[in-house]
This record gives sequence, C-alpha cells and structure tokens, in this order.
Amino acid sequence: MLRSRPVHFTSRLDSWERLLTGLGLAKTADHGSWREFDAGSGRLALHEAAPGSAEDGTTVFGVEVGDLAEFARRTNLAGEESGTVPAELVKADHGDSCRITGRDGFSFLADPAARAADGTWATSSNADPGLAVVEVWFTEDPGAAAQTLRDIGAHFRPFPDDDETADFAAKNGGVLMVRPAEGAPRAGLGFEYDGDLAALHGRLTDAGHQVRLTEEAFGRTLHVSNPDADEQSSAAATIWISKR
Repeated sequence: MLRSRPVHFTSRLDSWERLLTGLGLAKTADHGSWREFDAGSGRLALHEAAPGSAEDGTTVFGVEVGDLAEFARRTNLAGEESGTVPAELVKADHGDSCRITGRDGFSFLADPAARAADGTWATSSNADPGLAVVEVWFTEDPGAAAQTLRDIGAHFRPFPDDDETADFAAKNGGVLMVRPAEGAPRAGLGFEYDGDLAALHGRLTDAGHQVRLTEEAFGRTLHVSNPDADEQSSAAATIWISKR
C-alpha cells in the first residue's frame, strides 16, 4: 500500500480549505489546526502554521503505507542493489512512522494509513475522481531521488520528454515527481486533472478564485492564485493543475 499524502503548512487554513474544496477534494478530518482532504487520487493534509514563520506556506513531502515494518523491509531490500538503506522506523511527534532518506539528504515520512470499516484503505467517495494530488521532490541529484521512489514501490510513468525529470504513480493514489533544481532539496505541491480542464477553470472562477489557463510545452495547465502568496511571503504566486 502506497499513497501520496503531503502536508502543507499554512496560516491561511480557511482560504486553503476553500481552494481545495473548489478543486474537488473532500474534507475527511478536521481537528482545527490539522485538516485532511481526499482527492480522487491521493490525499493532502493542512497543518496550521504561525503567520510569517519559516514553515508558513511550505509543503512537506510524505506518503501513507500499510504495514510500517514491512514497508521498511521492502524498501531497504530494494535499496541494497544501489548500496543504500534508506528506510528507518522512527517515533515521530505524532506516533510510529518510517523515515526515508535520499542520497541528497532529503527525507520524508511514511505514516500508517487508516482502514475503513470494511477493511479497505479509507478514502472518500465524494472527491472529484479526475483530480490527483501531486508532490514534487526538487533536487540537484534527480537520478538518485528517482531511484529512492522506485525503492519505496512507486510505479514509474514514462514521460515523452524524460531527461532529468521522473514521474511516478503511487499504487493507492497520488503522483510523486522528481524535478532538477539548484540548492537544497525541497518539496513542492501541485495537482493533475484527468477531466475537462476548461470546466474546472469555470468552476474555480465562479467560486471567486483567480485562475488562468496556459498552454505549456507538455500540455495545458491551470494556474490558481496561491492563498499563501502576498507581498511579505516567498510562496509561489500560483498553484498549478496540469492536464493528465
């Protein structure tokens, strides 16, 4: 079991909730400072941050898995071929977890996924089935990062322009991407839409969001105003939703 589940830290929880529900995600948990949302594919959590703090407007890469010990064992077994042991069982501040560390020093947590009453992996049926959560690993060593994602069980998605980029699908939902970038490794957040992008554009516009549709080299993309962006923030101006 592997599902994309990044955590976005923000001081603008309500604005982010309005954007996410407008995109078609369904809220599945609300504990005030911690809120969870399901997309048709993948999951996203919001965590409250103090306004102007270093974490305000940042995303933390993360996944959900079934059995932590088995996940760690399989990941390390896969890593032996490249001479790495990337998975370590840890006690995080929220409970048992597994820390994955790439060769570039980038690390993220794999947390246990919740099961529904029928024993299946819990997910909401109210989410737009065409929307997928995308988390991005920006790094100066994209080849090594891609290998780490293979080691954790993500499925490679061939891309027509595959040079130093790599796209992966998580078996139980969501997309994991590797993109080359200078500086310290970091995480990014976006979405994919396997549906009518023009209709989604209209839906977001009607809900009061600032949206523009662009034609990129790799396809059409919506750019929606980022709730975190303002004159004092270093957050990106827009959140992108790419056509799948």
